[in-house]
Amino acid sequence: MSAPSIIIVVGSSNTDMIIRLDRIPRPGETILGGEFVTAAGGKGANQAVAAARAGGSVTFVARVGSDMFGDQAIEGFQSDGINVDHITRDTDAPSGVALIFVAKDGENSIAVAGGANNRLSPEDVRKAQPVFGGATAVIMQLETPLETVQAAAELATAAGVRVILNPAPAQPLPDELFKLVSILTPNETEAELLTGVKVCDAATASQAADKLLARGVQTVILTLGSQGAFVAGADVRFLVPGFKVAPVDTTAAGDVFNGALGVALGEGYALIEAVRFANAAAALSVTRLGAQPSVPTRGEIDQFLKQQG
Repeated sequence: MSAPSIIIVVGSSNTDMIIRLDRIPRPGETILGGEFVTAAGGKGANQAVAAARAGGSVTFVARVGSDMFGDQAIEGFQSDGINVDHITRDTDAPSGVALIFVAKDGENSIAVAGGANNRLSPEDVRKAQPVFGGATAVIMQLETPLETVQAAAELATAAGVRVILNPAPAQPLPDELFKLVSILTPNETEAELLTGVKVCDAATASQAADKLLARGVQTVILTLGSQGAFVAGADVRFLVPGFKVAPVDTTAAGDVFNGALGVALGEGYALIEAVRFANAAAALSVTRLGAQPSVPTRGEIDQFLKQQG
């Protein structure tokens, strides 16, 4: 077996409050008859859990409130074997919360109150500098301040560590950050915001990737939902097909993809095989309700890939 990937995730932690409905309500509309559940979430936390369950050795750099939700989050990370030494307990802001509507076709609509996530600082990241040196990847998203993401990317680059950035939620990004990114993993919506190209297939994904590569990103992996993932770099360009499954809830599918991708690359998988591994993990996740409850284990991913041939 390959040596374990050593993953640092810098990002957000939320408690998800989920209502399952026949469809997403329109503005001003109330829909009755939903089913309510709570689940651990937050894009950073989802990625950390995904990497840990996929077989990585994970350190999570984050900030949670000194409240019940923060207690529950840290207990959950510890149960997945995640190093929580660099999670700060904030006494001035509550833990993050997300309100999620999930339709019966698996699509979702999400609103987030960031709370302590909004206070994760470059200094919080710099305090974790000793763990950066031995890492195989640093994985980030955009649910924490952009200056903190920039600081983490700079630390990782200085240590010679791969930087994987999932540019979600979508927002404009500076060129100085793009130039530090080893792998950028936007979905269609995020790619359109960053490039102005409406992505709907491999051809338009290639056009969007060209614009991102021109801004300094080393490799772009554009996720296309059930179509799979389009990969573009200096000398590579290919589509890795997705897997056909019956979706229940697409929440956290992108986070699971990123966590699994980081683990596979750290174990020495070729890029195409690492993307296929990540596609499999994401496919399994959408067959289950919730963010972290939907994250598959390494055994489940390997078994799924074996069944797919």
